[in-house]
Amino acid sequence: MNDLTHFDAEGHAHMVDVGGKSVTHRVAIAEGRIYMQPETLQRIREGRHAKGDVLGIARVAGIMGAKRTGDLIPLCHPIGLTRVALELDIESTAVRVQATCEVHAKTGVEMEALTAVSTALLTVYDMCKAVDRGMVIDGVRLLEKRGGRSGTWRADTTQGEPR
Repeated sequence: MNDLTHFDAEGHAHMVDVGGKSVTHRVAIAEGRIYMQPETLQRIREGRHAKGDVLGIARVAGIMGAKRTGDLIPLCHPIGLTRVALELDIESTAVRVQATCEVHAKTGVEMEALTAVSTALLTVYDMCKAVDRGMVIDGVRLLEKRGGRSGTWRADTTQGEPR
């Protein structure tokens, strides 16, 4: 396991100095799900939710969340995203959100992808909580990252869903 980079030699939290790193094209893909009652999913699928287009609003919220990551995560560098794309799919028991974020920068974009997914899932919860307070957000994780000094990393998806 690598050293925790957000701590200095004395153990104090700090923002990592990326000044000496090269600007490269970086991509991160993350996913997560919100599980809910079949009736709630049906309302979303049919577009009969009283608050409107749940998936459309969640998509915009996810994009907004990605753009604000540097404001939300204390030691995260603010970066100029070049692309944020969200896919929202209705599955048999859940809404699955996948976010892809891209940047040309000196630091990665994983936190932006994870924040996009989390914000979109929280928006689905907020819009549907009046009819289903028992929804469960689960499995928010990084699927892939590309670019930078460490190259490409992919999650092991052969073991099924994360816990």
